[in-house]
Amino acid sequence: MPIMFRKSFRILPGVRLNINRRSWSITLGGGPGPRHTISSTGRRTTSLDLPGPFGYRSTRRNRDR
Repeated sequence: MPIMFRKSFRILPGVRLNINRRSWSITLGGGPGPRHTISSTGRRTTSLDLPGPFGYRSTRRNRDR
C-alpha cells in the first residue's frame, strides 16, 4: 500500500494552499462561484459546481515543464 500525504491550509478567505507528496498548489475562489487552481507542476484548472449532478472542469498544462 503506498503512503499518501495531502494537506490543505486556509491562508485567507477564498485562498487555500494545498500540499501533497510531489507538488503544491494554490486554489482561489470557491463557494458559489468558479474555482481556479494553479499547481507547481504547471497545471491550471478552472472548475465550477452546477446545480444537480452537473459540473464543469477545464484543465490546461504548461508545455514548458
